[in-house]
Amino acid sequence: MNVDMPHDPVVVFVGDEPIDIVSFRKLISDPDVGAHAWFEGVTRRTTGNLKTEKLCYAAFRPMAVTQLKIIGDESLVRFGLTKIVIAHRLGVVPIGEASLIVGCSAAHRATVFAALAEIVDRIKVDVPIWKKEFFVGGNQHWVHPT
Repeated sequence: MNVDMPHDPVVVFVGDEPIDIVSFRKLISDPDVGAHAWFEGVTRRTTGNLKTEKLCYAAFRPMAVTQLKIIGDESLVRFGLTKIVIAHRLGVVPIGEASLIVGCSAAHRATVFAALAEIVDRIKVDVPIWKKEFFVGGNQHWVHPT
């Protein structure tokens, strides 16, 4: 994935291609701050006692992008961050591959740790992206945020 350097301190991507976290690193790079941190959500092999085959994400893309940008903009101010990147993958996400990455930079580590937790929690609840789990043996269900 080719990621260009935008001028906006909050960058959002929603797409169907695999997410390569390394290609996003430069988007939060800031030599004037001491903390750069990431969250990477990947498809796990087990959910409870069930074996996961794959996940599939669907979204109303324009609204998802808008809501992710709002979360990023609000978090930038609330936590005093310098940069944020949020990327969410749609479609089928196999075991071990990323469906979501969130990266941010700030002056100190406590700030980025707190920001990452809140941003991810808000994404799960506020953004119109839906997850369907497919299990070995044919069972499947939509996952609803709690």
